[in-house]
Amino acid sequence: MHDAPTASGTGPTGGADSGEPLSGGLKQRHLTMLGLGGVIGAGLFVGSGAGIKVAGPGIALSYLIAGALAMLIMRMLGEMSSAMPASGAFSVHAERALGRWAGFSVGWLYWFMLVVVLAVEATGAAQIANGWVPAVPQWGWVLIFMLFFTGANLAAVRNFGEFEFWFATLKVGAIVLFLVLGLLAIFGVLPASGTYDGDPVGLAHLTGDGGFLPNGWSGVVSGVLAVVFAFGGLEVVTIAAAESDDPARAVGRAVRSAVWRILFFYVGSMLVIVALLPWSSIEPGKSPYVAVLDRLGVPGAGQIMNVVVFVALLSALNANLYGSSRMVFSLAERGEAPRGLLKVSGGGVPRRAVLASVAFGFISVLLNLKWPDSVFLYLLNAVGAVLLFVWGLIAVSQLRLRRRLEREAPEKLTLRMWGFPWLTWVALAAMAAVIVLMLFDAGARPQLLWSAGATALVLLIAGGRELRDRRRG
Repeated sequence: MHDAPTASGTGPTGGADSGEPLSGGLKQRHLTMLGLGGVIGAGLFVGSGAGIKVAGPGIALSYLIAGALAMLIMRMLGEMSSAMPASGAFSVHAERALGRWAGFSVGWLYWFMLVVVLAVEATGAAQIANGWVPAVPQWGWVLIFMLFFTGANLAAVRNFGEFEFWFATLKVGAIVLFLVLGLLAIFGVLPASGTYDGDPVGLAHLTGDGGFLPNGWSGVVSGVLAVVFAFGGLEVVTIAAAESDDPARAVGRAVRSAVWRILFFYVGSMLVIVALLPWSSIEPGKSPYVAVLDRLGVPGAGQIMNVVVFVALLSALNANLYGSSRMVFSLAERGEAPRGLLKVSGGGVPRRAVLASVAFGFISVLLNLKWPDSVFLYLLNAVGAVLLFVWGLIAVSQLRLRRRLEREAPEKLTLRMWGFPWLTWVALAAMAAVIVLMLFDAGARPQLLWSAGATALVLLIAGGRELRDRRRG
């Protein structure tokens, strides 16, 4: 292992030029599938039931609104990352646009979010595996998963890429098959089986059962609050792009191919669900996908979805371990984390950064297993709304860096944000609206307040470091 070389020189954006010491083992197919599969997780397969319950068929609009916001954020990230690829992605962009305090804050907040959510994913996957093989206790499965993916991430970046490629392929394939079966049922092509009589369902459930918006637009808004965080995870593709052979081109292609398809998968599958089932029959906490497959008489529907959710959880665990290690490595590169984390293997893997991230991940898992309703609940609430703060800093960074790039290096703008600057401001306004809505929603308020507290603490530390550096200077 050896120290990572520091980047030398400054680019037209005022930051260091790309001098990444990390491996370049990720292929275009890895990034494309990471972009497609990064947000297809348990939040969609299981968590979407809660959104349907509050919005009815209008959940399709909720996903359309939340998905449009995620698409705008991804386009901004794509623009900045294709012009200035770096392992820290939006943390580096925030530092270049707003100063060290911003890069420090967004980097550590994102790292904290990933390692806490990692515990949820490891525990969820362990619960499913324990149901299949009860002889192995839940904590034993957690240990197996954490050790396996730690080993995979320590070996080589291509291992991460291959796992995510096949995980994403399975998830995307499952949704495509679901959409095909659903459409065949809607138009009456499927033979009668299960509780489905083979007659065309048409739009009866979309317009009946209280109408398309049974709870009005307030239900759609509540649905947005329920589903918007399911789009978290898209950001990892811009972090991973720095370890591809051609970062600028790779991230642009991955973003272009991902955003529209993801929106199609989310909104399309929601329309199929509420077309085939009365929305009032959906139970929060239970997968609406299982309910649809049961209605169509698909044998073993519950176990099929268990396998898909299991894969989705392991995929997210793998991606979060990768993303958190690269983020803390980037922070160390810029002097915002201990320098000891800069050690990389001969193959270009930041092993100490991986171990530091998985160590906190293990701690989070132990807290989840021991105190799921107390200590860990506070941690989970503390990161619940962090994604919105991260997205907000991404948008503000893009506003500033786009102007700078247009002046100093317009040739680097190979992927441009749509409708700049108006759509960037629209995204900022939408995020502000979500925060206000969370403040007035009894269920979401604790997450917002705890996350605001965690963000304020990180900002306070960042401000203290700035004052210290100024006094020394």
